[in-house]
Amino acid sequence: MANFSHIKITNNKKIRYLKIFKKKSKFIVFLHGFMSDLEGLKPKFFYEFAKKNKLGFLALEYSGHGKSSGKFTNGNISKWSKETSILIKRIVKKNEIILIGSSMGAWISLIQFQNFKKQIKGFLGIGSAPEFLEKLMWDKFTKKQKREIKKKGIIHLKHGDYEYPITYQLIRDGKKNKVIHKKIYQKINVTMVHGSKDKSVPVTYSKKVLNIFKKSKKKLVIVKNGDHSLSSPQWLKILKNELKLIIN
Repeated sequence: MANFSHIKITNNKKIRYLKIFKKKSKFIVFLHGFMSDLEGLKPKFFYEFAKKNKLGFLALEYSGHGKSSGKFTNGNISKWSKETSILIKRIVKKNEIILIGSSMGAWISLIQFQNFKKQIKGFLGIGSAPEFLEKLMWDKFTKKQKREIKKKGIIHLKHGDYEYPITYQLIRDGKKNKVIHKKIYQKINVTMVHGSKDKSVPVTYSKKVLNIFKKSKKKLVIVKNGDHSLSSPQWLKILKNELKLIIN
């Protein structure tokens, strides 16, 4: 596994990232999920795939995630998307891009089409969760929870073994970053992979992503008994096979 690097993007913000630089090759750009990082199996798996297939690679930890600087509670979709754009401009430069977005990473991937439309040549979504802050959180909050988050500016949500500090500014910012009803007319390969037993995000979200792409070669892969992460060896093998089809 290669060493991580840090890049300073403002006076007080450093972003940790992982890269393989290839001057004239396609780049895989992996974007992780909400409160995730680059220590998991998927970023390492795709890094090794890129290395083996002589492709460029970029993955980053958004501010407040992993070992990047900043507080998680100060972050939001706008900031994390902007950080992603800055790193793509500085590291990938003008090379062609294959985006891989895991969960929230798929939402941030869709936002990148605003800046890198001509460079993006393929998109693989894993348990895609565009607009989850409004649809899967805010809309499901009780009146009591809505009052609490408005009053305190934050609420702590339990989901499985995890507790998520959800800020009101994060929810409001999410509403400014709507992507589901937009249209993208590029002729690229777009594949959404979703676990049939994903307890975090319904399969309908991957279907909504595919509806955005009007002229692309589209595919939905529902992984039998698959969870939200899809990080076990047999599921990583499915992701690898789908990525190969997108690239070729």
